[in-house]
Amino acid sequence: MNWKYFFSWIPGIPIAIVNGLLRNSVYTLVMNELHAHQLSAVSFAVFFGIYVWYIMKWVKLSSKKDALLLGLVWIFLTISFEFLFGHFVMGNSWEKLFHDYNLFAGRVWVLVLLWIALSPILFYHLQKRTRPMTST
Repeated sequence: MNWKYFFSWIPGIPIAIVNGLLRNSVYTLVMNELHAHQLSAVSFAVFFGIYVWYIMKWVKLSSKKDALLLGLVWIFLTISFEFLFGHFVMGNSWEKLFHDYNLFAGRVWVLVLLWIALSPILFYHLQKRTRPMTST
């Protein structure tokens, strides 16, 4: 595994923390918890997408396969962190942790995870198309 895949995931933690603070201190003041959760999912996707766009040159993916692997590493790290840190450090119950996975209850965390997994592939293709062709 390329160590850049791991290190490029780490800034997602403060992005998520700031987004959570925004949800708890702003969104919940003007809307109910479910809608705040949903808006927070959208704002995280935007913040994380901006971050991914800018780090793609540093990560230097050479193929669609590398982009897929990066997304899989990020999703594994995100879910592991969420459950291990959330349960063992923050003391959240397993029930509470799984609550955000219930799409039928309007919880959209699964869509955020999908975005985390697919954003490297999307931005790899977008940046590949926008790079000028160089001759050798």
